[in-house]
Amino acid sequence: MGKSRIMFHPVAIQQHHVLIGWYVTSCSLPVDRQRIQQRLYFFSTLHIFKAMLRTLASPSRHFSTGVKALAATPRSVAGSSAALSTAATEKKNSTRHSVTLVPGDGVGKELSESVQAVFAAVKAPVDWEQFDLTGHVSSNDALMKDTLASLRRNKVGLKGTLYTPVSRMGHASFNVSMRKDLDIYASISLIKNIPGVPSRFNDVDLAIIRENTEGEYSGLEHQSHPGVVESLKIVTRAKTERIARFAFDFALRNNRKRVTCIHKANIMKLGDGLFLKTCQDISEEYKGSGIEFNNMIVDNASMQLVSRPQQFDVMVMPNLYGSILSNVGAGLVGGPGIIGGANFGREYAVFEPGCRHVGADIGGSNVANPTAMILSSVMMLRHLGLDEHANRISNAVYRTIQSGTAKTRDMGGKSSTSEFTKAIISAL
Repeated sequence: MGKSRIMFHPVAIQQHHVLIGWYVTSCSLPVDRQRIQQRLYFFSTLHIFKAMLRTLASPSRHFSTGVKALAATPRSVAGSSAALSTAATEKKNSTRHSVTLVPGDGVGKELSESVQAVFAAVKAPVDWEQFDLTGHVSSNDALMKDTLASLRRNKVGLKGTLYTPVSRMGHASFNVSMRKDLDIYASISLIKNIPGVPSRFNDVDLAIIRENTEGEYSGLEHQSHPGVVESLKIVTRAKTERIARFAFDFALRNNRKRVTCIHKANIMKLGDGLFLKTCQDISEEYKGSGIEFNNMIVDNASMQLVSRPQQFDVMVMPNLYGSILSNVGAGLVGGPGIIGGANFGREYAVFEPGCRHVGADIGGSNVANPTAMILSSVMMLRHLGLDEHANRISNAVYRTIQSGTAKTRDMGGKSSTSEFTKAIISAL
C-alpha cells in the first residue's frame, strides 16, 4: 500500500486521497488537556466539531488509550449502535449540501462541467451556487463580493483558476484576494503516481503544504525611486505556527513519516530564518509521535525533487516556494492535469487543482484533462462526509485511466474532455 491512507475509508486506501487537516487537529495525538485546548482553537464551526466527533467514534492507532476505551462499543449495545450508525450514514448521504462553484478562466468552464456531469451521474447530494467570476476584467467588485458571501454562507467551494494579468496596470489576483479575505491559509497539493499515466519516476507519493496568505504574495511593493522597486515579504510567527501544526497533524492523520521544512534561511536570515525556527519549535511538540523532522534549502530541494523525489513525504513551505515546487512535482508524475488540491482555513474550505494553471491556450477546445478537478471534488465530498460518493467517483477515475479506456492527450491518449468524462461515468 502507498503511504497516503484513510483510516476509516478502506476503499480509498488504495487511492491517493486523504483526509485533510481539519479532521486531525484535535484528536490525532495522545496529548494532554492543554494541547487539546490549543487544538480546539482551529475548530470554530459546528461542521468541524461534527467531523471531529466522527473521527473520535473510530479507534486509530494514533489515539491515546483513553480515547480507544471511549471508542469501544459494549457488546450489549453493539447491535443498536450498528443500526444507529447505518441510519446516520444514510441520513448523511441524503442530506443536501450547498457548494459555491467558481469555474474560473481558460479551461475552467469545461472542467467544471465535467465535475457537474459526474456528480449528476452518481447522484451526489450537492447543489451548486455558480459564480462566473473572471480575471479578464479590470474590476469585478460586485461579483467578487457575491462570491465571497456565498463561500461564507456555504463554508465549502470548488473553483478553477482565475486569470491574473502580468501587466503592472492589471488588477491584483482574485485568487490571492479570495484566500486572504477568507483566511484560507493552508494549501495542499498531492503529488503521486497514477497507474496508467506515463511519468518520469515511480513510487512518488508526497504532499506539498504551502502557507497561503503571506510571504512574497503579500502584495506590498512600491517604487521608491525611478528604476528601484521594493517588494516586501511578510513572515509572521503566528501564521507559521499554524501552517507547521497543520503539516504535522496532516502527517499524523495520514500515516506519513516525515515533515520537511523548505526555506532559504541561509540568505533571508530574518524572514526565512523565522519560518525555519518556528517549524523547528513546533516539531518539538510532536517528538513523541514518531514523525521525523528535517529541513532543506529551497534550491537544494528543487534539485533533490527532480533527482530523488521518493525521499520526500510531507513538505511545508512559504507561499512562493510552494507554488514553484508544486509545479515541479506535477512534472514528475504526469503533469498538472492529474494533481488534486485543496485549501483550508479555520471556517472555510475551497477545493481546486493542486497546480493553478488557467490553460488559456486550450480553453474551449475540449482537450483539457479534467482529472485534477474531479479528484479535487472527490476531496470535497470526503470533507462533506459523502464518502460513498467519493469512493465511487475516485474508483471510476482510476479504473478508466489504468484500463486505458479513455485518456486525454497529456496522458498519452486521444480522448477529448467530454469523451473522458463519459468514460468515467460509464465506469461508475
